[in-house]
Amino acid sequence: MNADILSIDGKKAGSIELPVAFSEAVRHDLIRRAVDAENSLKLQSQGHYLLAGMQTTATYYGAMHSYRTGRHMGIAIRPREKLGGGVQGKVRRIPSSVKGKRAHPHTIEKILIERMNKKEYRKALSSAIAAASNPSPIVVSDSINSIKKTNEMARIIKTLTGIDTNEHTSRKRKGVRRSSKQKTYGKKILIVCNDQNVIMSARNIAGVDACKLESIKVGLIAPGGNTFRKVIWSESAIKGLDSAIKKKEIEQ
Repeated sequence: MNADILSIDGKKAGSIELPVAFSEAVRHDLIRRAVDAENSLKLQSQGHYLLAGMQTTATYYGAMHSYRTGRHMGIAIRPREKLGGGVQGKVRRIPSSVKGKRAHPHTIEKILIERMNKKEYRKALSSAIAAASNPSPIVVSDSINSIKKTNEMARIIKTLTGIDTNEHTSRKRKGVRRSSKQKTYGKKILIVCNDQNVIMSARNIAGVDACKLESIKVGLIAPGGNTFRKVIWSESAIKGLDSAIKKKEIEQ
């Protein structure tokens, strides 16, 4: 399976044989699993203060027939504040009371990370690459590595994909909150390369992400498990893709 190599002006500059990943069968279930596993690594374990709701003078005091037990109040078994003059204060300590302890607090020991087999993750990565290359991948020559200006990179992206990033920027309205789903779908283009110049020149373009080949992840190609993104591959990135996938595994 071959693909055309395009110059930065959008003209055909040659052809290249595509790696095996582009002919992988698309498995949306594996793609979603891999994205969930990657996102679980960002979660932070939560705990609670062990004495939360317990730092109070409230206590259960007295025997059933002794002084100040509150036997006939119906809630004498609950810990109450000790006040002067034989007065009983408010109920404290128990979860149903005001400022009481939490009923089911977070436990630090809870396992948050979702693990995934190496072979499954590599298959999911190949599947995401194949899904994003429909109908055919966009391969650009390594002359893109010499681009250092953001406006030049934006022009090249429009030439290669037909998407005007300036128009995408002008549609943003000030003072309007955007949901996480809108932010995800706003990133329509991913550039995979082997040069830092490309990343620096593309990082401030609205709707565009850029990464090096060794940093490629399923979540970058298919954010949220959705394969709507257009991926621009540099020629050198295409040549090293097979070996990069063989070394790839999800961070544990």
